[in-house]
Amino acid sequence: MNATELRDKTPDQLRDDLLALKKEAFNLRFQQASGALENTARMRSVRRDVAKVKTILNEKAAAAAGEAK
Repeated sequence: MNATELRDKTPDQLRDDLLALKKEAFNLRFQQASGALENTARMRSVRRDVAKVKTILNEKAAAAAGEAK
C-alpha cells in the first residue's frame, strides 16, 4: 500500500481499508498462535499499512479542522 494511493481516497474508504486491515491482522495473529502462519513478514507489513492509514486519516482530519477555522 502506497501513501500516495491512500491520500487519493476519501476518509470513508480509508476507514473501510482500516477495518479490513485490522481483520487481517487478527486473522494473522490467530494463525500464528495456532502454528499455521507461513509468511510471518505479512504481519509486519499489515501493521505498517494500518499505521499508514491512520496517519493519512489524521492528516485529513487536521486539514479539515484547519479549513473550518
